[in-house]
Amino acid sequence: MASESFGVAYGAHAPWLFALLLPLLLAVLLAAVTEHGAGAKAVAVLGVLAAAGSALRLLGAGTAGLQPMFFLMVLAGRVLGPAFGFVLGAVTMFASALVTGGVGPWLPFQMLALGWFTLGAGLLPAPDRLRGRAEVVMLAGYGALASLLYGLAMNLQGWPWIAGMASGISFVPGDPLVENLHRYLAYVLATSLGWDVPRAVLTTALVLVAGGPVLRALRRATRRAAFGAPVRFAANGPGGPDRSGAGAGGPRGDALSDRPIPGRGS
Repeated sequence: MASESFGVAYGAHAPWLFALLLPLLLAVLLAAVTEHGAGAKAVAVLGVLAAAGSALRLLGAGTAGLQPMFFLMVLAGRVLGPAFGFVLGAVTMFASALVTGGVGPWLPFQMLALGWFTLGAGLLPAPDRLRGRAEVVMLAGYGALASLLYGLAMNLQGWPWIAGMASGISFVPGDPLVENLHRYLAYVLATSLGWDVPRAVLTTALVLVAGGPVLRALRRATRRAAFGAPVRFAANGPGGPDRSGAGAGGPRGDALSDRPIPGRGS
């Protein structure tokens, strides 16, 4: 059982983490929008994906760790890249917590962990070259590993503050690192592994089954949202811009380019 000081210590840290996390998210989003030239449409895509992730979380409702939301985060992180991916993961967790009633002192830790989860998918290699089944298999492998690591990271939010439990699984300040690591692994086996493994299995299965079509849909959406697309004026020979509407820019000759986020592929 947890000590009486557990709730006080645990709850005291969560508001501070949340207060630090919100400016961090805004800073990352602002930097990404500035760097890639994304505008309101790109931010709207993030909002739509966060809403979709919240709806997927409702389907699982946390039953035995079955959370299809993680499947979407893997694919969206791959397409959007690490910066937008981090923001998407954190915002999705926050929005889904409001929808499911999962708001509590654990929420800032969940937001940070899912942000890392989605960011990692954006850091996977060859985003502009690897396509097809090979890319889907790579994302499925990442989804399995990252789902397990998400559980390990979330366990760290409360395990150091738990006292009075069986000595074999509780943190002991001052003990050697190896012994505390052994206790932590025992704690994971006793508490969360039954949720982490089903989450990893479901995420892998969904990526393998639906990863290809969803990736293509996400890439089309990011192109239409003009992620990373600066405004360019189309010229019509030496006479200057095409004012007749026949140029590549359409009626006004100032269309946004149709390329995706730099380095993200098309």
